[in-house]
Amino acid sequence: MIINLIIGLVIGGLAGFCAGKLMNSASGSILINIILGVVGGFVAGLIFGLLGIGAGGYIGTFIVSTIGACALIWVWKNVLKK
Repeated sequence: MIINLIIGLVIGGLAGFCAGKLMNSASGSILINIILGVVGGFVAGLIFGLLGIGAGGYIGTFIVSTIGACALIWVWKNVLKK
């Protein structure tokens, strides 16, 4: 159980870092992008689960987390930072 939580945090952190690069989020810090990646992975996992779209394995989890992190970085840059 603890190992799954640690793996989820690592995957979310990597997804946040990659999403920051994809979204060209140079104004935000790496720490903010990592936090948004962890939160985005959690939120996207819930939303995708409700829609019946499953993410199998670590690669699927990484992809879903990256999508969620990109969405949250977009919201962070365009809605919350104004």
